[in-house]
Amino acid sequence: MKALMKTTKSVKPAEVEKKWHLIDADGLVVGRLASIVANILRGKHKPSYTPHVDCGDHVVIINAGKVRFTGRKLQQKTYYKHTGYIGGIKEITAEKVLDGRFPERVIEKAIERMVPRGPLGRDQMRALHLYTGTEHPHGGQAPETLDVAGMNRKNKVGA
Repeated sequence: MKALMKTTKSVKPAEVEKKWHLIDADGLVVGRLASIVANILRGKHKPSYTPHVDCGDHVVIINAGKVRFTGRKLQQKTYYKHTGYIGGIKEITAEKVLDGRFPERVIEKAIERMVPRGPLGRDQMRALHLYTGTEHPHGGQAPETLDVAGMNRKNKVGA
């Protein structure tokens, strides 16, 4: 009778095998890229996905400063932060962040807000490696290249 019973196998942290993926973000839309990367970091692309275990893969993103926004979001999207002092709320547009010193923070914040909050989400975010240029120090891990632009085209109806 065991053959008729349906059970769900929960993967343990020691059984997780993490792979490395490389994504070239040049010309990709921020939100679409972030949703794909968040799913890979969480491990939702694997059949052994377990919600309470970090079973995601490592993701290396190059050319992070060359992403794009759709519509007028480049001028209208604002990021807020607070200094901790009274009246110390600061705002900056996405255009200024991309032209600034750390343009990869646009993708980092978009992905961070799609990953769960708490210790599990922080562990998953440590597997994200962002670089503004084309060079990265993770060649020894032999990351496999992902065609995210092709994934977006494949999922659209009529494409």
